[in-house]
Amino acid sequence: MKVLGICCSPRLHGNTEILLETSLAKAREQGADVELATLAGKTISPCDGCYSCFETGKCHIKDDMQDIYTKLLEADGIIFGTPVYFGTVCAQAKALIDRTFAFAAQGRLRNKAAGVVVTTGRFGANSAFTVFMVFCNLHRMRIVGGAIGFGGREKAAIRNDDTGMAEAEAVGSAMVRRIQSYKPPN
Repeated sequence: MKVLGICCSPRLHGNTEILLETSLAKAREQGADVELATLAGKTISPCDGCYSCFETGKCHIKDDMQDIYTKLLEADGIIFGTPVYFGTVCAQAKALIDRTFAFAAQGRLRNKAAGVVVTTGRFGANSAFTVFMVFCNLHRMRIVGGAIGFGGREKAAIRNDDTGMAEAEAVGSAMVRRIQSYKPPN
């Protein structure tokens, strides 16, 4: 069983990555093979709306998203992590979401387990969380839940949010349970 964490934050080793690693550590503790992929420093161009992926099943844009596509397909479960920027997901998260349009027609993410961790300083967590819930629903993924952590701008401040850290662990546990209990339809 493979669980992929995708950290959409443009900051390496920041609060979102820490919260996501907390979820992955719990999943690993319960027997999952885990991998963390970060979008920081990667080039992920926005979707250009050409719809060629509906005919070919592949996005024509050649950038770092090609590696992410492979990781998404190999995973049994995916935990997405985003900080809140201007009351919603960060630009990197939105680019990732839009570029998975290439998988929509064929339902290539269907039935994968999905979780979300969101970090914020004060507000916007619900909006960011909702963006990912809609994304997961459109792909017909099996949502296991999410965590909201309050850390502000200081790196590693998230570690002081006991509730957020506990919620992140719960996401990792729920991910493993959902993958183990899933029986594919005949």
